[in-house]
Amino acid sequence: MSRTPLPYNSKILELFRNPKNLGKMKDATVTAVAGNPLCGDMIIFYLKINDKDVIEKASFESYGCAANIATSSIVTEMIKRTKLEDAWKISWKRVIEAVGGVPRIKFHCGILAVGALKRAIRTYYKNKDASPDWLPKELTFEEKQALEEEELAEVLSKRMKDEVEE
Repeated sequence: MSRTPLPYNSKILELFRNPKNLGKMKDATVTAVAGNPLCGDMIIFYLKINDKDVIEKASFESYGCAANIATSSIVTEMIKRTKLEDAWKISWKRVIEAVGGVPRIKFHCGILAVGALKRAIRTYYKNKDASPDWLPKELTFEEKQALEEEELAEVLSKRMKDEVEE
């Protein structure tokens, strides 16, 4: 059985081959994980945030496909030197546009990247025991999707384990 490669554009392929801001950040103010290694797409975001709530540095680690790496990379570029409130407003659609588009089957990579970013921002404020007016109480679409992906991976993992044990 052969698989046809996905039609990635040149920007996706360039960011995949030469991702920006790749790697663990030792002095991160906050770290957030989204995804699940079981399904193959997982992102860890590291943010260095100053006392004025501006993202000074952003980096990521990604375990996944070209679209996962490219969307994570572009998110870190989009948020550097921005206020957390402005970073919060980034949508998955804007991320997909910024990388020049992805095949529909890979939209979840942009959703997961933004979900990880929003999870990091929520964690930052939770750690400070603060909640700015602009931060919604309810989870956003991207955050909910990241949770659903993680929950689905757990269910599948349990089923596979149960089948092996039978």
